Amino acid sequence: MTQLETYITEHEERFLDELKGWLRIPSISTLPEHAGDVRAAAEYAARDLQSIGFDKVEVIATQGHPLVYGEWLNATGKPTVLIYGHYDVQPVDPVELWDTPPFEPTIRNGNIYCRGACDDKGQTMLVFKALESLMAVDGKLPVNVKVLIEGEEEAGGESIEHYVRTTPEPLGCDAAFICDTHMPGPETPALITGLRGIIYTEVEVQGARRDLHSGTYGGIAPNPLHALAIIISKLKDEQGHIHIPGLYDKLRPAAQVERDFWEKDPLNFAEALREEMGVSQLVGEAEHPPLERISARPTLEVHGISGGFIGEGAKTVIPAVAKAKISLRLPPDLISKEIFPLFEKAVHNAAPEGVKVTVQNLHGGEGLVVDLDNPAMVAATQALKETYGKEPIYLREGGSIPVAALFNEILHVPVVLMGFGLPDDNLHAPNEKYSLAQFYRGIRTVARFLQNLA
Repeated sequence: MTQLETYITEHEERFLDELKGWLRIPSISTLPEHAGDVRAAAEYAARDLQSIGFDKVEVIATQGHPLVYGEWLNATGKPTVLIYGHYDVQPVDPVELWDTPPFEPTIRNGNIYCRGACDDKGQTMLVFKALESLMAVDGKLPVNVKVLIEGEEEAGGESIEHYVRTTPEPLGCDAAFICDTHMPGPETPALITGLRGIIYTEVEVQGARRDLHSGTYGGIAPNPLHALAIIISKLKDEQGHIHIPGLYDKLRPAAQVERDFWEKDPLNFAEALREEMGVSQLVGEAEHPPLERISARPTLEVHGISGGFIGEGAKTVIPAVAKAKISLRLPPDLISKEIFPLFEKAVHNAAPEGVKVTVQNLHGGEGLVVDLDNPAMVAATQALKETYGKEPIYLREGGSIPVAALFNEILHVPVVLMGFGLPDDNLHAPNEKYSLAQFYRGIRTVARFLQNLA
């Protein structure tokens, strides 16, 4: 083994222990009562960068949760890479569905179970440990490195967007690297070549000035829950077609090579996805193959509906107010600020008479398509091939990482999206996990990527 490989192997248990320490901090960015925990997670990351040997490390205050910045710029004549990650995590509800406490890291069957294990503390930590290993073995890094870690990725990312847009000079680099994506399987390395953007909205329907008795007022009172059901049914039909005029106008067809891959599905991803979800069949636009539907088509999903009485027993009430959380995932050709007005208008047009409807845009971000020929992607491709023993495949991902498009837009650099999550890691759900084999393989791959980039 090389010195680097030996160092990583000898320190695997410590790397895992340090990840566990970070995972125990309940850094839920969307819940105000966890603001102190979010800060503690930021300080944990800063201490780790300091221990690696970064020359400059700071916790940057924002209007929201802090950013963590670090830099090591002593590789004269070598490229500079900007590394991104996030230390905040999703809420854990429903907590009763967790097999073990959500913030007590537990090892089972070669996986570590904990909120944030994969998204994104585990993936960010493996990058830190790759940097540590290179520094410990060589006394230096092969390239110049800047690190920017945020604490609001799960809450919209407003602070990092403001920071990047207003102070881009300190972030100047030759490439950006984001380790917050997945692979189709543990033996199928992949690089992500595209992401969808997003708008996340709240639709509120107001009926009467107060909740009403359904016996006294039923038949004449507007029911906001019924109105929401009508609106939602008009926005998307049973075949998965979204009925928002203008939504599809700027959607360009994908390249033929992508369409051929989606149609042939040589690795049988569609069936694997069906089995993973535990459903009898896949739904959506039947005229488009499943791989296209989850990566390159717009989607509209309802995430939650509230209103009226949902407790035990019965209460015959007509609610005064009902709300729905609704998001759209947007392929790169569709710009969030252009799509939201179309969505808002479609909601109002779909609403029945007798109710007042308001639509709020909670947050949004843009999609991205990556150029495969840039040197950073070539270096990542070679690193995955060296670690996994086979060529990676190139995939679009249906999720959204708005900061990727932000780096591309503001810093004008290629973005490498190389992550080591697996499809069954239960992101945003109970029993989130991360494969320890992927964690350790990821450390080795990132180290090779930085060496190749040099």
